[in-house]
Amino acid sequence: MHLGVHITRFNHPDGPAAVGPELAAAGAAAEAAGVSRLSVMDHYFQMEFHGLGATESMLEGYTTLGYLAAHTSTTRLGLLVTGVTYRHPGLLAKIVTSLDVLSGGRAFLGIGAAWYEREHAGLGVPFPPVAERFERLEETLRVCKQMWDPQDNGPFEGKHYQLAETLCIPPAISSPHPEIMIGGSGEKKTLRFVAQYADACNLFVSSPEEIAHKLEVLRDHCEDVGRDYGTIRKTVLYMDPSGSLDGFPAAMAEYAALGIDEAIVAPPDGAPAQWIERHAAPAARALAELG
Repeated sequence: MHLGVHITRFNHPDGPAAVGPELAAAGAAAEAAGVSRLSVMDHYFQMEFHGLGATESMLEGYTTLGYLAAHTSTTRLGLLVTGVTYRHPGLLAKIVTSLDVLSGGRAFLGIGAAWYEREHAGLGVPFPPVAERFERLEETLRVCKQMWDPQDNGPFEGKHYQLAETLCIPPAISSPHPEIMIGGSGEKKTLRFVAQYADACNLFVSSPEEIAHKLEVLRDHCEDVGRDYGTIRKTVLYMDPSGSLDGFPAAMAEYAALGIDEAIVAPPDGAPAQWIERHAAPAARALAELG
């Protein structure tokens, strides 16, 4: 079982000038610890449940990943997860491809239907009803797959998006394309999209029983669309506000038995490098022993 680290806070005690060096140190600490995946959020306002909420520091996600790409060499890099409303799908595919090329093939596309209405309204980004956001999510997945198909650079005609050309040059280094990870556990649409389009899913840790149920739903969707369930990487996001990770490896043993490949944890504050060294490194070693 692998360990991922999800950086959610940028409120460094020494202010904005310290954020860049801290992220570089976090990247080095993560790779020294054997962390498999580094991710950040796709938000423009901080979450309401983090300290001061929207008045607390937040960085744009893909800019941050480009910086991390220059300061790492082995860990995968991506957003957990891209909000489908924030970028036109053709531009999104190009952004992720650029990250993949510049990182040497380490980018993944984490994506979801978006939800944080306040930042949409605050920054003037349209926030369609949930049904339309899922329509846009499915079209975006189709556009990205076409953009990453070197044999098909023709037009795309969808309900919400129309592209005259799906050129993407240079191509991604990842083969056949950057990993597509869909975040969320909705049983009717989200997990069906995983079965139909994704390489990985990301579920929020609740209980082993609930995760087992979600995986069974995913297995059923795979059967419906003719997908090999075993080809999908299963990941979970584990949030511990205390940041201690006490009991974390033991708890993850039950999830590993269900077929979870990777558990992703989040540092509790804006100084993640030391936390990764103290807490994530031993957790990564313990998870590796789970197989």
